[in-house]
Amino acid sequence: MADLLTMPEVSTGTTEAVLSSWNVDVGAPFSSGHAIVTVETEKAIVDVEAESDGVLLHLLAEAGATVEVGAPIAIQGRPGEQVDDLQALLEKLGVAGEPAASVVGADEPEADGSVAAAEAGEADMPVVEVPAVAPVEAELAAALPPVAPPSEPPTAAGRRIFTSPLARKLAKEAGLDIASIRGSGPNGRIRRLDVDAALQERTASSAKDPAREAGPMPGSALASYTDVPLTGARRAIARRLTESKQSAPHFYVRGSARVDRLMEMRGELTQGGEMKISVNDLVVKAVGKAHQLVPGLNVQWTEDAIRQFTGVDVAIAVATEHALVTPVLRGVEAMTLSEVAEATRDLVGRARSRRLQQSELEGGTISVTNLGMYGTEEFAAIINPPQASILAVGAARQEPVVEDGKVVVGTVMRVTLAVDHRPVDGATAAQWMRAFIDLLERPLQILV
Repeated sequence: MADLLTMPEVSTGTTEAVLSSWNVDVGAPFSSGHAIVTVETEKAIVDVEAESDGVLLHLLAEAGATVEVGAPIAIQGRPGEQVDDLQALLEKLGVAGEPAASVVGADEPEADGSVAAAEAGEADMPVVEVPAVAPVEAELAAALPPVAPPSEPPTAAGRRIFTSPLARKLAKEAGLDIASIRGSGPNGRIRRLDVDAALQERTASSAKDPAREAGPMPGSALASYTDVPLTGARRAIARRLTESKQSAPHFYVRGSARVDRLMEMRGELTQGGEMKISVNDLVVKAVGKAHQLVPGLNVQWTEDAIRQFTGVDVAIAVATEHALVTPVLRGVEAMTLSEVAEATRDLVGRARSRRLQQSELEGGTISVTNLGMYGTEEFAAIINPPQASILAVGAARQEPVVEDGKVVVGTVMRVTLAVDHRPVDGATAAQWMRAFIDLLERPLQILV
């Protein structure tokens, strides 16, 4: 029997997600475990797998749409099932109207998640099919009591501009005059897609401008540029990290480790090519050990309590062509170094091929982000909530160091620990940094 396929909560606490792409055509059968749709969340681009064998009967949301979690996105049936009367099936499943006309997933909902409220911009009203707009407005004006002035800005002529909240926000961020955008929705409503089209048109016009191509005029303060449209993942990253910086009071603890012995041990472990151990693998294992030695950092902040964990789950920042993702390596404290290396390679590989599951993106108390391979000496990172900290790792570089009163050449690695001050105090973070540095400088402890 046909049933609704809804937008899943692929990330805990997520209220909406972008339907990135459909991986199955309408009418095409699929098997249990097959990735039928790709969803873009705040944390990653995730393939959603089918829970059972079936067939995709009808789409309720198109690729690129922002959809509320729990909202219907498609109709799925059992293998071999067909639709004789689509309208009757929609009514039976509780989906009012033709999907294309009801704008399911094609427009942005209001903050309360109501698509109907977002489309009407006022109180919930039934969808009525009528031949013209004017009679409807007259009927509504007669039937409804006076309402407060609309939130949408009027034009110079006094005409109301119908826009979705997200469209207004995106237009403001891009510096676009909302009144200059032609809306494609009902009553000329301006949607996210209309804003995106306006941005693309502006970008194309800029690219064709000879003045821009030739660079700034003599004496001009303007430089040539090209606007690259924001992806859903980039918007989500920007929103999430902004919220983190605003809600989590960050403080930073910096340290420098003499890692000559660490690099020597890595060389011995990888000699002969039997084991592939990276510097980052050693760092992750050292983080797990330091969390055991100083459990006060192995926590998460909640509104009611400080959540203390016994096992150590470490998130690893992975830069992909699609987005920055942080898959979580679980139980690091119980893993051998080779197991850490193997599990990390697996997570990184599947992150870059967009094959991570929801469970692999959730949890953890600390993230490790390493820019040392790019030659970055030192940097600070922003905490990924609900984690309590993030460790930024710089390059291992040779530089002068003092040893027994003499200046010698040593290999030094600089690290910066960003900490949420709500669950963790400065003394705890300092103790953790001391334990972590000691592990790097006496690396045999990592293997114990």
